[in-house]
Amino acid sequence: MMSIPAKAMLNVGALCIMVLTAGCSDGESEETAPTQAEAEQPAATPPLPEAPPADDTTTLTGVTLAEFPGDAAAGEAVFIQCQTCHVREVGVNRIGPSLAGVVGRAAGTIPDFDYSPANANSGITWTPEKLFQYLENPQRVVPGTKMIFNGIPDPQQRANLIAWLGTPA
Repeated sequence: MMSIPAKAMLNVGALCIMVLTAGCSDGESEETAPTQAEAEQPAATPPLPEAPPADDTTTLTGVTLAEFPGDAAAGEAVFIQCQTCHVREVGVNRIGPSLAGVVGRAAGTIPDFDYSPANANSGITWTPEKLFQYLENPQRVVPGTKMIFNGIPDPQQRANLIAWLGTPA
């Protein structure tokens, strides 16, 4: 007859064997743990949200540029927040491309500026209405853009800025 401690040792030993062999199978239904190299792989980048079509100018709030008369003089003041990256001087690029003549220009077409593939391949023409949509939330309109600006939520300020951008530099 076995003593209680001996039985306990056998039970512990049996439990250890069960735990150690629990991961073993005939390979039919259980997944194996990732290797260390697999575990160290960076997570896949989530896909970018889908951009609205190039000719779609619908804003998140549903307002349209036509609802807001643009004031070019007030738009010059709005442009201050853009000046870190942009200027309106022809041929002068900063972190962002020159905005001289941006109204009516195809996206991604300033020579010698390194556009993101998302911007260069967007098919967008910067009409006043498309700029109005874009300036609300640039990453929504051109997912993958290098522009890190969060946008201008106030539609009147966007209309003013577009009016100013449409004036001669």
